[in-house]
Amino acid sequence: MTKIDLPRQISGELIGTALLLAVVIGSGIMAERLAGGNVAVALLANTLATVGGLYVLIEVFGPVSGAHFNPAVSIVMAFRAELRRSALVPYILAQLTGAVLGAWLAHAMFDVSILQFSSKLRSGPGQWIAEAVATAGLILVILRAPDGRAPAMVASYIGAAYWFTASTSFANPAAAFGRMFSESFAGIAPTSVPGFMFAELIGAGIGLLIHTALLPRPDAPGHPNVIEASGQHATHND
Repeated sequence: MTKIDLPRQISGELIGTALLLAVVIGSGIMAERLAGGNVAVALLANTLATVGGLYVLIEVFGPVSGAHFNPAVSIVMAFRAELRRSALVPYILAQLTGAVLGAWLAHAMFDVSILQFSSKLRSGPGQWIAEAVATAGLILVILRAPDGRAPAMVASYIGAAYWFTASTSFANPAAAFGRMFSESFAGIAPTSVPGFMFAELIGAGIGLLIHTALLPRPDAPGHPNVIEASGQHATHND
């Protein structure tokens, strides 16, 4: 990353996160209006829109900024030296700002009050465990996805996690932050946000630890170092 690239990358994170939150919140508003009170149908519609939107946004903004849209992802990438440490705070600020702007954009599109706060409480050990699990799985998918497969795999995982986690898988501190500004189907009360954020960051650490534990040992058969050493030995014998 160069200093010249950073403004473009920050713009990518801000715009991408804003559009992601507009997709999540906007589809939640539409689903709630059309589902006739059927929460399962509303969640299914919200899930499908999020899966499609997330896949497209990762493909579009991946070449620009890495398409993190998520402070937990950016922290892991900075820890792995795949994101410059000096870019971490600007990335996170762009993601949080984008999340709020995305909520406001969704409200403007659906002609509801732009400035609002959610009253939907999401709290308790089950919710926090769910967020830790969702975020750990997300980090694991990102780090272990084969080249070119991450957009589809990340979108698919989030779609599945909407249904197998008790929290409907925010898995993203910026998403939790932005969704507290929306009194909609996708909202979360401000008092519930700190617990979600903490659980998500813990989950990100767990995902990184699992990924590291699954890496082959330097002395394990099939590791590049072992193959290289074997090849050199064979050449020497020849």
